[in-house]
Amino acid sequence: MRRMPSPAIARALGRATVLAAALFVSFAAVALADDKPMTGDAIAASTKGHLDRAQSLLDEILAVKGKHTVANTLEKMNDLSMELDAASAWAGLMENVNPDSAARAAAEKATQDVQSFLTKLSLNHDVYVAVQDVDAAKEDPGTQRHWRLMLRDYRRAGVDKDEATRKKVQELRDELVKIGQDFDRNIREGQRSILVDAKDLDGLAPDYVQGHPAGADGKIKITTDYPDFIPFITYSKSGDARRRLYVEYMNRAYPQNKTVLEKLIAKRDELAKTLGYKSWAEYITEDKMARSPKRVDDFIHQLDQATSRRAAQDYALLLARKKKDDPQATDVADWERRYYSELVKADKFDFDAQAVRPYYNYANVEKGILDMTSKMFGVTYKPWTDAPKWIGEVEAYEVYEGDKLVGRFYLDMHPRDGKYTHAAAFPIRTGVEGKVIPEACLVCNLPRPDDKGVALMEQDDVETFLHEFGHLLHGLFAGHQRWADRSGISTEWDFVEAPSQMLEEWARSPQTLQTFARHYQTGEPIPADLLNKIRAANDFGNGLYVRQQNYYSAMSLHYYDRDPKTVDVDGEMKELQAKYSPWKYVPETHMYASFDHLEGYSAIYYTYMWSLVIAKDMFSHFDQKNLLDPRIATEYRKKVLDPGGTQDAADLVKNFLGRPYNFKAFEAWLNAGSGT
Repeated sequence: MRRMPSPAIARALGRATVLAAALFVSFAAVALADDKPMTGDAIAASTKGHLDRAQSLLDEILAVKGKHTVANTLEKMNDLSMELDAASAWAGLMENVNPDSAARAAAEKATQDVQSFLTKLSLNHDVYVAVQDVDAAKEDPGTQRHWRLMLRDYRRAGVDKDEATRKKVQELRDELVKIGQDFDRNIREGQRSILVDAKDLDGLAPDYVQGHPAGADGKIKITTDYPDFIPFITYSKSGDARRRLYVEYMNRAYPQNKTVLEKLIAKRDELAKTLGYKSWAEYITEDKMARSPKRVDDFIHQLDQATSRRAAQDYALLLARKKKDDPQATDVADWERRYYSELVKADKFDFDAQAVRPYYNYANVEKGILDMTSKMFGVTYKPWTDAPKWIGEVEAYEVYEGDKLVGRFYLDMHPRDGKYTHAAAFPIRTGVEGKVIPEACLVCNLPRPDDKGVALMEQDDVETFLHEFGHLLHGLFAGHQRWADRSGISTEWDFVEAPSQMLEEWARSPQTLQTFARHYQTGEPIPADLLNKIRAANDFGNGLYVRQQNYYSAMSLHYYDRDPKTVDVDGEMKELQAKYSPWKYVPETHMYASFDHLEGYSAIYYTYMWSLVIAKDMFSHFDQKNLLDPRIATEYRKKVLDPGGTQDAADLVKNFLGRPYNFKAFEAWLNAGSGT
């Protein structure tokens, strides 16, 4: 689960909430000692400083006498955008990672203040007229594009509506920020757990068992946090315990978020109609590659048809394996799919996923990913020794290209109370060439090293790390444009996941894994035969995976493409699961309550699969026998990552591939190992 934001102005003009954000380059006013969190007062003071400077710049633009120009308007708008980027981001980041609940609450208030300013700016007709007055005809193509898209986004925000309508838009957007924060907070604070007996840990790895001692009553607590949930739901031999944990996991933030989600859907619909659109889905897809809800719906149906045969084959293998345990079985439940997938892989490919874990100690994986990407992309990572931190366990690095500092990033990688519960790359500062160095933060919930430095990871954990690191690198490499709103990861949202999804392939390659996958006790590299088994086993379940993602995409779209009065969130969820998902609905579960993408991505969760099609095509352009070849990686970086939002995503991909992207590589991946 990942969320990626766009720069500050674009965020204000095109979106209802601030999803994640940025850290101001000067920390003197907000940083405390490394082992202490940033305080609520410091967050409020920092935010106010940025907003005051933004207001001053806005006043200067509106005070211009005579012709508005690139110098007196667009450049000042650029500076204003940087101030708002810094303000929104620090608050957004602190909402999700600060260990102090009071500071998180202060950050939520700061986010509300920033978003209110952003919305007022997007509805300021005088600013719109000033930007419109700029003659960009003789400017460079990048400036012309920036000017053209800025005007488009102002119009989409409703700046050309009458005063009463603009006032209503302001009120709706302000309200939506608070509703979205409620939804996210309920998920962050929605941890659940079950109590199990020691026998229910049968099948789990020794380090997992050792890390879950029994209490005084002999019971063992298993939480819904990822490092607890994923191994237990995958390996525990107790079907009853797995089912109980699954139900708790699928009920996080329920019932609170049912009401919140219904408000979110209704208010977004009201906003879209106020702006002149038929639905929120129509509004939010307009500036994406897909362009319309119909194209998204067509894409969902296209994937449904493309995956049906392969998914049926994979499902039949799961059911056949389950029948060995239960001859009367007629289906495989959602809470059984991971468990039986591992058993099928063991039978069909002689692959034991737990045999991989000793080679994926967290410290080795982190170093391996840094070393690998350093070689691929021609950069060097150095410790950022004086970086301010919100908690001591956070790591910080600077990125150099030769002697030039080109970026900075944090790694906040392990779970704790009150922290964002999934995995995400949060831009910390959208870079602007010559003015601001780009910064980002990787926020994950991977296993925490014990007192001996041991934290063994799953294959999925390694892929998640690489996926999010792909987002991070995209933001840093692309954060060197002239215009803040075209810098960083500011491409169309249905392309944003493609670079990160493509980088996951390096976690499945025997060549790359051999560079860092070493046994945590002996130091021996991962055996070649195990690597071959990983590769073969990776092909199993592709159809099932895409169909499940398609179900999420359909839910996301159809909650937002119709009259909210007709949307029964439970009924719609069950109907769409029956239509698209391989797995039957489990009674008394409410997954939408913790599906945070319904707030962040709203109607456009389809972007994950849309991006995956592009990612598979881009990956096919690499030398499969030498994925670490820096020549192709450098070409990819220069043509796809570095440009940021200065070109349309389709053109970026075409420049790299030498042709428009297509479905061929995706279809080959989808059917790999199926015998067709």
